[in-house]
Amino acid sequence: MPYWLLSQVILGGLNAEQSHLRQLLLQFVSLGVSLPMAAVTALLPTVRTLEGAAAKALCAPERPEEIATGPARSWAARRRAAAWYVLHLFLGGVVSGMTLAGAPFSVVLIFDFDGAMDLTRFWENRFPGWMFTGPALGLVVLTLIVCANAGCGALLARWAPVLLGPTPEERLAAAEHRAAVLAQRNRLARELHDSVGHALSAVSIQASAAARVLRSDPDFAAEALAAIEETARAAVAELDTVLGLLREENAGTEGPAGPTLAGLDDLLRQLAHTGVRVDADLAPGLGRLPAAVSREAYRIVQEGLTNVLRHAGPAPAGLRVALADGRLEIELTNPLGPARPSRPGGGRGLRGIGERAAALRGGSEAGPTEDGTTWRLAVWLPLGGARVSGARVNGTRVGGTRVGGTGVVGTR
Repeated sequence: MPYWLLSQVILGGLNAEQSHLRQLLLQFVSLGVSLPMAAVTALLPTVRTLEGAAAKALCAPERPEEIATGPARSWAARRRAAAWYVLHLFLGGVVSGMTLAGAPFSVVLIFDFDGAMDLTRFWENRFPGWMFTGPALGLVVLTLIVCANAGCGALLARWAPVLLGPTPEERLAAAEHRAAVLAQRNRLARELHDSVGHALSAVSIQASAAARVLRSDPDFAAEALAAIEETARAAVAELDTVLGLLREENAGTEGPAGPTLAGLDDLLRQLAHTGVRVDADLAPGLGRLPAAVSREAYRIVQEGLTNVLRHAGPAPAGLRVALADGRLEIELTNPLGPARPSRPGGGRGLRGIGERAAALRGGSEAGPTEDGTTWRLAVWLPLGGARVSGARVNGTRVGGTRVGGTGVVGTR
């Protein structure tokens, strides 16, 4: 109405002493003049927000989730919002004019008020053979008004996602944001799996051992309980760190802080309390590695040793951490125990190792050796982040993420 009234003021000089037909045509001209003014104001970014809310509430679009709810941040989005605004106002003007003028007109005809018969005779004189009486003509007018409302509503509902939907640039930005959020969630999930999973596995083994020798060897039981306390305290500290990052809306994308290879001695000492004997061959200078590589390498070693604890029990394991050809090499071996069925929800450990290696542009391979007596996990991480490799499980390269195989492979 503001645009239409302004156009009436602009065209006011043409409205003087005109016939009724010309005055009616002038109303349509006013509507046409008001639309360009509406298009200009619709270039404001907030117009798309208001129009999107109106379209969802009034048009019942087929795909309401595809209507943007934020302001237009590019000129392409503003132009589309302006096109929608013009279409909205044009069809709204047509429907409003038909309703405001046609509804009273049809009531006069249906109830045969004064002047209805004169109007009927007027149409019969102009169009011989006119078959409609006054009430019938009124019903026809009402039907046209209802059909026009329904048709304009359907047209607006069809075009709302097209003109008010996100632009390709906005869709791309939303996809990139979602990918970043999912990547952050995956990193946090790996941290929780490796830190808390390792702690729970170690605590369960230590508690079981303490329960078996509680009466026969109280000293060993006391040592196991002390190890449980130490392991649980470290797990709580790591859990607090990860949960703190989860509470941050703008968590960083470089992963949570955590222990590095400098803490391998503490990890091996904790495992010694569970009966896992690790023959470690550690290269000098591991404490000077880049923090990101050192953190991921520690988690990889931790998850590999946790798998030994879960699936091989208190069996001897061999660990080699070396620096060669500009990359960090990790190799973990242990004797294969009896094949165990895969547990529900298992298989995340090796998948997480592959993801960690791939994130640093490295790779991994895992599976039993050719003689079938030893399980071997090998990981390589380039220190400069330039080499791109894959991951292998049971000798098959799978890009660093796939886990599968036979025996106990599916449960790790």
